[in-house]
Amino acid sequence: MGAPTQDMTASAQWIFPVEALHHTPSVDTSNYTVAKELYDRARGVEFLFRLGSSLGLPSSAMFTAATWFHRFFMRFSMEDYHRQDIAAACIFLATKTEECGRKLRDVARVYQSKISGTDVTHIPSESLEVENQQIAILLAEEVLLEALCFDFITISPHSILVDLFDAGQTSTKVQDYAWSIAHDSYRTPLSILFPPNIIAAACFVLAQRATDGPHSPSLDARISVSPPSASLPTPPSHKPASPDASRFAVEYFGFNEFDLRHVTDALYILLDFYVAQDVQSHPHISPLASIQPPTHGQQSKLYEPFARLLPAAPGIVTSNQTPESSQGTTPTPLTPSQASATKL
Repeated sequence: MGAPTQDMTASAQWIFPVEALHHTPSVDTSNYTVAKELYDRARGVEFLFRLGSSLGLPSSAMFTAATWFHRFFMRFSMEDYHRQDIAAACIFLATKTEECGRKLRDVARVYQSKISGTDVTHIPSESLEVENQQIAILLAEEVLLEALCFDFITISPHSILVDLFDAGQTSTKVQDYAWSIAHDSYRTPLSILFPPNIIAAACFVLAQRATDGPHSPSLDARISVSPPSASLPTPPSHKPASPDASRFAVEYFGFNEFDLRHVTDALYILLDFYVAQDVQSHPHISPLASIQPPTHGQQSKLYEPFARLLPAAPGIVTSNQTPESSQGTTPTPLTPSQASATKL
């Protein structure tokens, strides 16, 4: 068993160490803490997903745009460029590179609709507001292209999850959980911290743990270098050892110790993100937020409770569904079975 060979090096220049989050332009040159920037990144990606969904874009285009959004703010400060302008520019650029073209005026109308809370049908195409939003998107796109250095290549963890699902007898519930966690991963900076196969593995392992329940093998056991039973005496038997389903992803990818450290860090960040949500108001994420993180790996918390960062504003999580995306405001993306046919 093994993962299909896939080029993971195309975007290697965009993979940063976790420590880089403490030295982004927003943190170094502006009045931002790491937690505040991560909160605003999550809000920006949520806005991006809303915009893309209203425009009827495929999930793959929105994932590409979200990756660019995170890359942009590794080069520029959130104090200098508003997250919504950059989100709109990322969406508009993705409509061109992902072959799902939309007119600039249509993107600007939907953008104006979102920021004004007005139904898009009540916004005239020739209005001054739409004209101003077109200018704002074009100006933001110009800086976006500079930040990206015209490197548009991204690989989605969803496309890797499709292959992982096809390789094993994974339950529909685990698939749906993993799919939604991968969707949520774009609200975190994982896409600029780890290769997509690491993110896919973390999403899958976390989905398995949430589905199997609190009495199932821990995350440490699922991502250890060798199975915990490997050090135990083995009774004589002519039968081959049964495969350990809880370690399916690790064995599928053939991860080494270095890779597993990255999976550990990715899991820690995902769980840190979920714990920062208002779990009492949104109990559907409780199975994820209550999971004990790995004992080794990224130990310094990056997130603070979102309600503490902006108590006067509504929380980012709004869905009451499980295991839909924890943010819940984006129409459900392709299911794993649909994605098998489209290969994001």
